[in-house]
Amino acid sequence: MTAAARVLRLLGARGETLAVAESLTGGLVAAELTSVPGASRSFRGSVTAYATSVKRDVLGVDGTLLGERGAVDPEVALRMAAGVRRVFDADWGVSTTGVAGPAPQDGQPVGTVYVAVAGPSGVEKVSALRLNGERADIRSESVRSVLGLLANELGENARAQDTEHNGGNGCLQP
Repeated sequence: MTAAARVLRLLGARGETLAVAESLTGGLVAAELTSVPGASRSFRGSVTAYATSVKRDVLGVDGTLLGERGAVDPEVALRMAAGVRRVFDADWGVSTTGVAGPAPQDGQPVGTVYVAVAGPSGVEKVSALRLNGERADIRSESVRSVLGLLANELGENARAQDTEHNGGNGCLQP
C-alpha cells in the first residue's frame, strides 16, 4: 500500500478530511493523493503556494515571520499547514516548504526541507529534512516524508484515543 493510500485509509476510517499546502513539491502531494481511487472522500483540496506572497495572503503565514526567516523555515511550514487546514475547513493540514535546487534559497542549502502537519486538538508536528540528490529526488522524498509524517500522526493519535477510551491504562495491543 502506498503512503497516500495508507493516509486516505486512516482518514476514511476516522471520518476526517485533509488539505495540502505545497511549495517545493508544486502539487506532487495532491497528485499522489488523488491518484488513489476514492480520495475525494477525505481529500478536500490543495494550494500550491510557490510564491511567498501566496503563503502570506492565501495561507495566512505572518508576513513578519516570512520577512525575518524566509519561506524555508519550520515555523513557516507549521503556519502553512494550519492555514490550509483553515482555508479548506479540513480536519488535517499538511505542508511542504524547502529548497529543491538548483540554487540555495533564503540562506538555506539545496536539500533543506520542512514538512508539517496540523490537526485536531492543537496537533502540530514539523520534520526537518536534509535531502541529497537531484531536484526530482528531493521533491519525491519530500512527498514521501510529509505523507509518512501524517500517517504516523494519524496512527499515534488513534492509539492515544484508544487509550483514553479504555480508561487510560496504556495497555494496548499492537
